[in-house]
Amino acid sequence: MDYRVLGRSTLSVSTICMGCWAIAGDQVWGKQDENEAVAALHTAVEVGVNFFDSAEAYGAGRSEELLGRAFQDCRQDVIIATKASGDHMRPEDLRKACEASLRRLQTDYIDVYYMHWPAWDVPFEDTLTEMARLKDEGKVRFVGCSNFGKQDLEAVLKIDHIEINELAYNLLFRAIEYEIVPMCLKHGVSVAPYSPLLHGILTGKFATLDDIPNERARTRHFSSLRRPMTRHGGPGAEAETAAAFVQIRKICDDAGLPMTNVALAWLLRQPAVTTVIAGARSPEQVRANALAVELVLSDDIVTALTVATEPLKTAFGTNADMWENERNTRMR
Repeated sequence: MDYRVLGRSTLSVSTICMGCWAIAGDQVWGKQDENEAVAALHTAVEVGVNFFDSAEAYGAGRSEELLGRAFQDCRQDVIIATKASGDHMRPEDLRKACEASLRRLQTDYIDVYYMHWPAWDVPFEDTLTEMARLKDEGKVRFVGCSNFGKQDLEAVLKIDHIEINELAYNLLFRAIEYEIVPMCLKHGVSVAPYSPLLHGILTGKFATLDDIPNERARTRHFSSLRRPMTRHGGPGAEAETAAAFVQIRKICDDAGLPMTNVALAWLLRQPAVTTVIAGARSPEQVRANALAVELVLSDDIVTALTVATEPLKTAFGTNADMWENERNTRMR
């Protein structure tokens, strides 16, 4: 496993971060065996993963509870990040959310505490002032944000430094490269991509886009006329997505490399990316994700993948919300 420094912090995090939403076993992911979830968390540590990403919203706190159970005897060996929901950004609500997360995690400190989504009805200064108090009290070590676009990120950085911005980013969705990544590079903010495999689409197990079930076809890649679980209400970018997907598969096949590993390894070659958040529900999935670190892509393959997905990047434009259209975007 490789490790990189998170933002300007003192934290050295594994380049593969275990995403802990799926182990919550909520209605989004389906039933999860608790013992297998704990085994997956222990396996992650065994293969060198030291960074774990959760949120109070994941399974209504269940994800945090599992982390607390798994790491109660080795808390000092892991770096735990969790998130306060967007409706808990008022100072009094943020404090209550933080203390509730601490109880579920069975710890007295959170290594990285995120603002999960920007709350436009609460001044960032109010939220960050309370974050500073939580840091002074030792309950939070470092602060991050999730799903913050250029405008909101810029506003936050005028008030205080944050270490990390967690964003939807993968080979088939590169909108953050236009405006957000340059700002992160300028200010020493790490980028942590989530949905690196686009709901399993970049694992290579689907031959065509038509084979992808509706519950996985919820993003702007797909037409709202054909896919009932989309929310953007438009035609999507199906032609560009299909063309990029075919080329990605060919590049992987020609190189004799698994698409999953290639997709994760490509992200680790991108500017500002410090760690990639890869979800897992079993020890086997944890080990498979960790293998991406061992894959060193040649410059030719990295370039070929970038070129192959450039038309899709152009089609999506600067809107970094992977689900909503420009009018309703939750990121500004």
